[in-house]
Amino acid sequence: MKRSLILLYGVVCYAVFFATFLYAIGFIGNLWVPKTMDSARTTSVGTAVMIDLGLLALFALQHSVMARPAFKRVWTRIIPESAERSTYTLLSSLALILLFWLWSPIGGMVWNVQNEAARIALYAAYAFGWALLLYTTFLLNHFDLFGLRQVWLQFRGRTYTPLPFKTPSVYRWVRHPLYVAWLFTFWATPTMTVTHLLFALMTTAYILIAIQLEERDLVAALPEYEDYRKQVPMLVPRPGRQRGIDALSESAQRLQARGPG
Repeated sequence: MKRSLILLYGVVCYAVFFATFLYAIGFIGNLWVPKTMDSARTTSVGTAVMIDLGLLALFALQHSVMARPAFKRVWTRIIPESAERSTYTLLSSLALILLFWLWSPIGGMVWNVQNEAARIALYAAYAFGWALLLYTTFLLNHFDLFGLRQVWLQFRGRTYTPLPFKTPSVYRWVRHPLYVAWLFTFWATPTMTVTHLLFALMTTAYILIAIQLEERDLVAALPEYEDYRKQVPMLVPRPGRQRGIDALSESAQRLQARGPG
């Protein structure tokens, strides 16, 4: 019964994540969903800024603190180890749902691209960001990243084993393709409002800080990661400099699958 409940819990956590993922596409892109990033302003600018910064800070703290190895060691004394990743996924999704619900638009306009070809190009870049994001999760092992593999293995009574090495594809070009994908989704928009700019600036700052925290853990867990970091750029690819680093990239990829953020 316990195994079945943990499996059901993992499936529910994944379902919540997937629904949140789909809503995020509409929320950031101002598409389809009832409330988006640039819905009508309902409060003063100062109040809206404070609310939005608070929501972003809450998500950043949850996302990063729970990903740290020290937190995981304590956390898994309270919850089953097989459910740790599913719980992380659930709480990250709930933090985003809270952000969607309470987000307070500011209004204002920074740029508004009128040229139709340019607008199409920016929407294409936005779609590319989401596609790259999803693609990268499958490079990491999508089902391990969001906890389904862990709960399935415990249901089958099998011990969790680390992911096997594999060719990391875009990890040969940049160390953090997941974050590159997020940057596309944050910045590729034909209409940049003050609200969207605040969101993009704060989330970009969070990404740059999160990379430092994540790489500190990677260097501690994988001595070879320091060489990988020297050979492969962080976010902007530099073709021709990624020769001979496949093994390092695979090792880094495997560790990142254990806890990005």
